[in-house]
Amino acid sequence: AGWAIGSPQPATTAATRHALAASRNRAGAEAMIGMATVCGASGIAVTRSEQVYEVEQKFRVADPAALEAKLVGLAARFREPVEQVDRYFAHPCRDFVKTDEALRLRRVGDDVATTWKGPRIDSATKTRLELELGLAPVPPLPGGPHGGQATLDRWTELLEALGFRRVRDVAKRRRAARVHWQGTEVEAALDRVAGIGDFLELELQAAEGEVPLATACIESLARTLGCTAIERRSYLELVIAAGL
Repeated sequence: AGWAIGSPQPATTAATRHALAASRNRAGAEAMIGMATVCGASGIAVTRSEQVYEVEQKFRVADPAALEAKLVGLAARFREPVEQVDRYFAHPCRDFVKTDEALRLRRVGDDVATTWKGPRIDSATKTRLELELGLAPVPPLPGGPHGGQATLDRWTELLEALGFRRVRDVAKRRRAARVHWQGTEVEAALDRVAGIGDFLELELQAAEGEVPLATACIESLARTLGCTAIERRSYLELVIAAGL
């Protein structure tokens, strides 16, 4: 790892500039295992042979407008808001609640991806292995929905045929941004989740050896933003706890 919290930022090499530029040009979901390269927590290229961890902290937000203003003050680059629907499934042979795993289909407009999340590896963040694969569009059935909804429904049909059980749909409006912080690009997301309120997620992708560095970076940014109400439960867990 190339830098530490509170230390001067190192000189930017051509390789680092290239890695950070590649990071800025990727959508947030693309930095997963199976890509040729992804950008680690310090801008170092991570090859696809390495396991990539999602290092994330989530916070409840009482005043989304004020928090957005703070992010803008840090030169955050916001993207257009999107509506996301996450459909979660239970495994036919093992209890995801006990193994701390998750399997979902996510629809954003006409795009659908499937994601597996492994167990969380620490008590301070939601750091875990994550695999995400985009799914090709599926032709609709006669008289059925089109676009992303058709793809979501047909993949649901396939998973259910294999014994998976649909658990819940979680709908949210997400406004994502990138924040340059301590030499790297942190992915931030302001989420309004149906039925449970407003949240901020801060996330980095990191190789295993860079997880502590990525965690420290996110914690530092959260402190600067005044975010202290850490929420380690997933949106699915929160929705279920709310009886929705």
